[in-house]
Amino acid sequence: MTSTLRIFAAAALAALPVVCAAQNYPAKTVRLIVGFPPGGANDVLARVLGPEFNKALGQSFVVENRSGVGGNLATELVAKASPDGHMLLVGSTGPQGIAPTLYSKLPFDPATQIAAVSLIAISGNLVVVHPSLPVKNVRELIALAKARPGQLSYASQGNGSTGHLATELFKSLAKIDMVHIPYKGDALALIDVIAGEVPLLFSGVPPGLPHVRSGRVRLLAVTPGRRLKALPDVPTVAESGLPGYDVTTWYGLFTTGGTDPAVIDKIALETAKIVARPHVQEDIARQGMEATSSSPADFKRFVAQEVEKWGKVVRAIGAKAD
Repeated sequence: MTSTLRIFAAAALAALPVVCAAQNYPAKTVRLIVGFPPGGANDVLARVLGPEFNKALGQSFVVENRSGVGGNLATELVAKASPDGHMLLVGSTGPQGIAPTLYSKLPFDPATQIAAVSLIAISGNLVVVHPSLPVKNVRELIALAKARPGQLSYASQGNGSTGHLATELFKSLAKIDMVHIPYKGDALALIDVIAGEVPLLFSGVPPGLPHVRSGRVRLLAVTPGRRLKALPDVPTVAESGLPGYDVTTWYGLFTTGGTDPAVIDKIALETAKIVARPHVQEDIARQGMEATSSSPADFKRFVAQEVEKWGKVVRAIGAKAD
């Protein structure tokens, strides 16, 4: 055997474990970890995708809610799991894009212990208030907050959540002062907003939309730079009183750092197939989100850009979660 042939043979043998790992994946139940309580956008997406993965790959994909510390507890669980792709994280803007700057120290390295797989969906937040609050649009909300500095409070899904930073950015651009009251997820925050205990919340779309439709909360605006397809008649924050404001939230799949790239590629390919199915797109659209996907490499670059973008915001407003 020539030296060249030996090199090719060695390379082929070295690649066999990776190829086999991808071919045999999944070899057991896959845990879909959600860093927030049931009812939030991450949870909704996990429960839409889980059965589809099950049908496509022939193994159970079980959703587990591990809420706490703005989604960081779930991220830590995945970061420290066996690097075989059998634990997936339904991540999002808050824990993956904001937390690396918001927290001075994390119990894991987001750059090396978490691997990007694929985007799932994009959306935004709903700016909702209790119906008793005497405002009907963003302009009136800003005027009321300026008239009552430090007296209005707002709920969030927790320190470091997208809702928290979205509201802090709103405060900064509007030059207003409001008091932050963190909760453990949208569901608990919405309970107190509906009860009138806290007047304002930048809610995730899936948990907030049913309460908007029932009239329990009043919807003032949406946070992205363009209107949501699911709510074409609802103005953006920028349109309705705060030019330049734009907070687009995103959701994606991650797994443990060090997982074989071939396994990650296989999960990403199945994700792309699943989110392209018309009934899945319709399910996600009904929740006020837009289904999407990406390659692992593109998603990794996107997350890095988000960390940089939100890092500037966190430093500019001096926000800290620990």
